[in-house]
Amino acid sequence: MSNKSAGWDHVRGLEPLSLCDWPGKTCCVIFLGGCNLYCPTCHNFDLAWHMEKLPVISRNDIGKFLRNRAKWLDGITITGGEPATVPNIVEILLEIKNVSKLPIKMDSNGMFPEIIENILEQGLVDKFAIDVKGPYEKYPALSGQGVTAESAKKNLESVFEIAKCNPDAFYFRLTKVPILNDADVETARGYLPDGFDLTIQTYVPPRRDPALAVHDASTTG
Repeated sequence: MSNKSAGWDHVRGLEPLSLCDWPGKTCCVIFLGGCNLYCPTCHNFDLAWHMEKLPVISRNDIGKFLRNRAKWLDGITITGGEPATVPNIVEILLEIKNVSKLPIKMDSNGMFPEIIENILEQGLVDKFAIDVKGPYEKYPALSGQGVTAESAKKNLESVFEIAKCNPDAFYFRLTKVPILNDADVETARGYLPDGFDLTIQTYVPPRRDPALAVHDASTTG
């Protein structure tokens, strides 16, 4: 496999049509496996930590789908897992955009601001949906010890600075999981730059014991 092909084996899901993943747009959703966090409330835990359980959707099949269906779509959502952890994500986005000629939204936990900035500068993503999980001090618990409070603060503050310069390219969202209270939500809302609001998402419990999901993720890497 060439260097430019690396990363396509992370494509582990395709939803042909979604009316809710990109507010205001009819889109398809491409799911990329792998994540740097181990959030105990994650509902995509197999995709995030055990992508080998899910079949690969080939590069050729993605290209064929996009060529056939692009005219019926307003855009494409790239989600995970965490897309910023995927090898050669820039090349993957470039190919998807060149084949489809559609705008792209990418979901991210915001822990890789340099990758987000690079993707944005190259014009490969039109909208970033960034998850602000809660107050920084709760990030270790919210992420399954995947990130410290200090690192979460540093990374998200970098993303906020990028967003201030590119306000049309970002929106921020929070899922009110059980360990968050109303005060936590307001604390997280207060982190955002002026002019941005926090979209509150409904919590969907995982399909199995979240403690087991975190254990599996931490023991398998």
